[in-house]
Order: sequence, then C-alpha cells, then structure tokens
Amino acid sequence: MAFNSFMIKGWTLTLVVASLLLRGTKGTGTESQVWADFIAFIPLLVFWFLDAYFLWQERMYRKLYEWVVANRLATDEFLLDLNAYRFKEEVQSRFRIMFSTTLGWFYGAIAVLIVIYALRLF
Repeated sequence: MAFNSFMIKGWTLTLVVASLLLRGTKGTGTESQVWADFIAFIPLLVFWFLDAYFLWQERMYRKLYEWVVANRLATDEFLLDLNAYRFKEEVQSRFRIMFSTTLGWFYGAIAVLIVIYALRLF
C-alpha cells in the first residue's frame, strides 16, 4: 500500500501541473481565468482522499497483524481472516488521516501553490 501512496502522489503532481498548464496563456488574470486555475483542486482533493484511504487501510491491516501476533497461541479464531475492517474503530478516521502530518503538509503545500498561482502572487 505504500507503493499506492507513492504513485498517487506522483499522479497528483502530474495532473495538477497539467491542469494549470493546459488552461492557456496567463493573460491579465480575469475572473474566468482565475476560476479555471482552481480546477486544479479537483484532482488534488480526489487524490488526497484516495491517499488517506490507502493509509487508513494500511493502518487497519497493521492492527490485524498485531492482533494475530498477540492471539496466535491463545486461539485459532480468525487467524486466517483477512478482513481488517473489524479494526476500523481502533484507527483514526479517513478525514483525520487526510490532515495528518505526512499528508497534510504534502497536499496542503500543493493547495497553497495553486492559490498563489491562481491569484498571480508570484
């Protein structure tokens, strides 16, 4: 799942930059051009949530692994069950993971750069 996260980050950068570059010439920054720049937020938000979803699943599978290691000698119950969703109450929610340190800084920095580009502050 770490590879999925890596690929999502790469595709996020690619699609955000492509959506900003395909908008056309900069011009004078009319209102319609500024809104066209904010279209770059669509792939950013979609991939941000998808990255948080994969991290959420990875954390549930870690809890499953910890449970199997702790209970393998005590019982045979659920040892081969790969359904990690029974541990979803023990991990943070997807939206909380979206704003974790690793994801928040990466996607937040891209969001700030989109706003700066849209408002032509540099």
